[in-house]
Amino acid sequence: MLKRIALITWSIFIMTAATAGSAEASDPENTILMEVSTGGTITIALRPDLAPQHVERIKKLTREGFYNDIVFHRVIDGFMAQTGDPTGTGMGGSDDPDLPAEFTEENFLRGTLGMARSSSPDSANSQFFFCFTDTGCSFLKGQYTVFGKVEDGMEYIDTIAKGEPPASPDKIVKMQVAADAMPPAEEEAASAEPSADMEPPAEAAADTEPAAE
Repeated sequence: MLKRIALITWSIFIMTAATAGSAEASDPENTILMEVSTGGTITIALRPDLAPQHVERIKKLTREGFYNDIVFHRVIDGFMAQTGDPTGTGMGGSDDPDLPAEFTEENFLRGTLGMARSSSPDSANSQFFFCFTDTGCSFLKGQYTVFGKVEDGMEYIDTIAKGEPPASPDKIVKMQVAADAMPPAEEEAASAEPSADMEPPAEAAADTEPAAE
């Protein structure tokens, strides 16, 4: 019995140490918190090691509030869910210039985030997509830029309304860089203070939708 208790205690110690290690390894500056209308928050680990310019663009637009209230305008079951277009048509983008491709040999697996683009490799701007399965997006490898991966909350992407476009599209309620996120008590106090709204305008851009095989 004592031996069993000792083993259980050791197991708890190992699990606690592993959790602490994960917490220390996380990088709030390169983590996105995305609240979606399907009822939860998705935690996204950005990959500046793979696509530094795309990661900087995502963080810049996130901090400007660009992605808040943008819909998922193209959602194909078994393939991907696409968002990031302020016009909701698949033809829009930000006012920032398009980005040069940062293609790698990173696989497009379930939860991978890729930047959408037009037929030009150097046309990614603000639109991006989530892969639903390990195989559905595999043919995009080396042709689209991988810039992140879902760490938690993929179930909220799974339930996003499907369609091209969906009849009643789901949307991004709010996106934040984790380093900027405040504890609920501080956020409530801050919301009581007057603040200036900063909503950058968006203009139409070339079609930036990945083509299904």
